[in-house]
Amino acid sequence: KGRFHRNTRFKQITGELMADLNAILSDATAKMNKAIDVAKEDFGGIRTGRAHPAMFAKIMVDYYGALTPLSSLATVQVPEPRMAIVSPFDKGAVNLVEKAIRDSDLGVNPATDGGVIRVNFPQLTEERRKDYIKVAKTKAEDSRISIRNIRRAAKELMEKLEKDGEIGKDDLSRGEKELEKITSDHVSKIDELLKHKEAELLEV
Repeated sequence: KGRFHRNTRFKQITGELMADLNAILSDATAKMNKAIDVAKEDFGGIRTGRAHPAMFAKIMVDYYGALTPLSSLATVQVPEPRMAIVSPFDKGAVNLVEKAIRDSDLGVNPATDGGVIRVNFPQLTEERRKDYIKVAKTKAEDSRISIRNIRRAAKELMEKLEKDGEIGKDDLSRGEKELEKITSDHVSKIDELLKHKEAELLEV
């Protein structure tokens, strides 16, 4: 009897229950969007033949004992395709910033010029281009796995709603189809980011 009354109540508040289903889809979408943002950051940190500020985004500086993002300590400008100028706000930290850039995986040899640091990006060799493309492909696959994990978790939550009698099989089917579409759209975005990065790396 209690079960009957519970199911009757659920039928009366279908709108609220569909909101639960929509909340699962909305949460999955937000998490997948975050995975896209992380992929963009990862791709931005992979060096290409051209200089751009995003290359410095993940560099951490040992700023008087505290690891600090370079972006918090300096501005990065690109006056020429193969040169970046890093201008620390604290001129006393120029050597610390220079060391962080040199020790990073950018493979560059920065030089201090007064209160700024000049970073020249030599032409990538064919071998280095291939290495970076492999790195990009690995990061893309990591992102796809992350998106699929989000899909799996959302699907399990939907199935639990159906198992508990909170939504019907038709609702579950519609929710799963929408989840598949959201997942497919986000995986396609990762594929596009990878394609763009490969094109950048192959550009001479």
